[in-house]
Amino acid sequence: MDDPDDIPDRIRSSLPDKARIKAYIDESERPLDKRDIARAFGLKGAQRAALREILQEMTDEGLIDRGHKKKVAARGALPEVLVLSVETIDADGELWAKPASWDEDKDGSPPEIVIGGTRSGPAPKVGDRILARTRRRGDHQYEASVIRVLQPGPRKLLGVLEPAKGGAVLVPTDKKLQDKTWFIERDHLKGATPGDLVLAEPLRGGPRGGHAARVAELIGRLDQPKAFSLIAIHAQGILVEFPDEALEEAESAQPVTPDGRTDLRALPLVTIDGEDARDFDDAVHAAPDDDPGNAGGHILHVAIADVAHYVTPEGPLDRSARERGNSVYFPDRVVPMLPEALSNDLCSLRPDVDRACMAIRMRVSADGRLLDKKVMRGIMRSKARLTYTQVQDAMEGRPVEQKIADLLDPVIRPLYAAYDALQKGRAARGTLELDLPELQVVLSDTGTVERITPRQRFESHKLIEEFMITANVAAAELLEERHARAVMYRVHEPPKLDRLEGLRESLQVLDIKLATDGALRPHHFTKILSRVAGTEKAQLVSDMVLRAQSQAVYSPENEGHFGLALQRYSHFTSPIRRYADLLVHRALISAYGLGKGGLPDSQAEQFDKFGELISNTERRAIAAERDATDRYLTAYMADRIGATFHGRITGVKRFGLFVRLDETGADGLVPVGTLPWDRYWHDEVHQRLVGEQTGQAYQLAETLRVKLAEANTVTGGLVFEIIEGGHIVKDRKARTPGRGKGGPRKFGPKRGGRPGAGRKGRR
Repeated sequence: MDDPDDIPDRIRSSLPDKARIKAYIDESERPLDKRDIARAFGLKGAQRAALREILQEMTDEGLIDRGHKKKVAARGALPEVLVLSVETIDADGELWAKPASWDEDKDGSPPEIVIGGTRSGPAPKVGDRILARTRRRGDHQYEASVIRVLQPGPRKLLGVLEPAKGGAVLVPTDKKLQDKTWFIERDHLKGATPGDLVLAEPLRGGPRGGHAARVAELIGRLDQPKAFSLIAIHAQGILVEFPDEALEEAESAQPVTPDGRTDLRALPLVTIDGEDARDFDDAVHAAPDDDPGNAGGHILHVAIADVAHYVTPEGPLDRSARERGNSVYFPDRVVPMLPEALSNDLCSLRPDVDRACMAIRMRVSADGRLLDKKVMRGIMRSKARLTYTQVQDAMEGRPVEQKIADLLDPVIRPLYAAYDALQKGRAARGTLELDLPELQVVLSDTGTVERITPRQRFESHKLIEEFMITANVAAAELLEERHARAVMYRVHEPPKLDRLEGLRESLQVLDIKLATDGALRPHHFTKILSRVAGTEKAQLVSDMVLRAQSQAVYSPENEGHFGLALQRYSHFTSPIRRYADLLVHRALISAYGLGKGGLPDSQAEQFDKFGELISNTERRAIAAERDATDRYLTAYMADRIGATFHGRITGVKRFGLFVRLDETGADGLVPVGTLPWDRYWHDEVHQRLVGEQTGQAYQLAETLRVKLAEANTVTGGLVFEIIEGGHIVKDRKARTPGRGKGGPRKFGPKRGGRPGAGRKGRR
């Protein structure tokens, strides 16, 4: 009964109609599964089977939401269990929270969530990130009970000292606190001076009822090259130092012997990484398949550092790695998940030395289908450490070193032949092809920003990515075939309906239509991206499509990977820098009897908890990396105050316009208060700000010439003023809220510069 139209009339007529089902779901305090609904309406047998199809219809029609473990809930309802950020405490002493991943710019006002109690342990505090179970108490209102505190909130403030009479003022580096300062008396400075970057402890009281604090730790100077990554590290609570016992465990590790391992040393495996890479955790090899039954097919090997051999479950190294969750990469440093004795030595697949590995051998067809696979615990010896640039140069006939030229025919060309086959499989699946340029911050020898450029991306990058994706799919399938006790999937759910609607409205502004009928698949988005490829709209549309997507997470519940158009997917290829991959290695070791270091029952039983934890640490790392890059960008722009640039509007909000510069890719804000004098209305339908009196309007995707007005290295923010750009809305009815077709919906007081004040205005 795969098609709802196949439900016999006699069964459909015995079911409650959609209105009754929706009313029951809307009134529920928690998400419901099919059994809950069947029990409520007394459904049995064939009725229960038909109910599943009815619920799928309702989901496709946008009547209800489907979430974790296929539970259904009222449209827009929060999941039953989620991560919350404790925001405030009210006059009655009650704590209020919001979803940790909530973005008010994208999602609107957050729901009201009061914290009702805890299962055990101390009560959470403001700033804590908690895992909680929610119950709906009304429209947009919830009560949450705490399951556990995932990450204590900052008990200290990170900021820069500015001079003040009798002491100093602490200016926080957190953008959310940019309107607040803390006074620190001279006796509480601990030798810190203006310009120092410090951690401070808030104190009760303060001059004239203001905020007061005292210095707890001196971090460095804001004008030092390392300051920007240090700010991000401290702001996100990223652990830098390893416990002594973890370091001792890493330093006592010894190289492996071939005993009990598959010997892969004769296989010419090579690593291909960036020029600045220091750890090499994956090696690849490909050759034509000599089986006549697989004409044009290939044999692939992907070998990965055997981190599980060195990191004992629940040992000091393991606990430390899990707490970190992943390595974090900054322009000037790496904060590794594992100590360098492992990440840069025994677990790094250096050329011409024996290394322990977990390897998967795969047969793929000429059209890129994965035919079969085998997992091995081996010992390997990398033939060469290659870079993406070297491999690309060799394939395109540019001069390369002789040792690389010698590898062209026996090693590199077969890799590209296999990659061509995998590309055919990828195209047949219809994946989401987002090619988002990554900014590369290039530092000088002194640590200052030398230049900021888009990071080059070659076919050699895509080759390695495709090999890794294929190995990740194989790992998930291997675990499922052996009915492994636990599988840590990489899950990417389809976009939520509200985000799709927002994307649809934004694309309409650009005269691009997104289908409204039927379920959207990844290839629908790719088709739109290919239509604008090579045009000035390409980057903006890519950003829009990306923002509409759900965030990928780790979970023992397989919900598939939407973006890659895959039914199952796990991360297997980077256990040096991702704890999820280490868990997958352990699960494979146990499932296939590959020796010591497998997955203990105690860990298999906690995969729900581990998935939540490492999803959070991944988000933390992304936020820290983005924050540091923004600050480096701001520092790079700081000596160009007053300069003009060409850019494009990438976002429109009631408080201003977001603009991205063509030259550097830097993003900044044009506050509504700096626009020419008028009352500006936020027209959400047409994605623009419109002046009521003059009709001056600024719309999504329009090009502008802007002047850099402010580069705040403390908070990492850029502020622009418009010099040229925008357009005039001649229809007076379209200048005021609620008038004209699709008229503006939000409004505010008169904004912009004073009459006759030009564009200087208010900042």
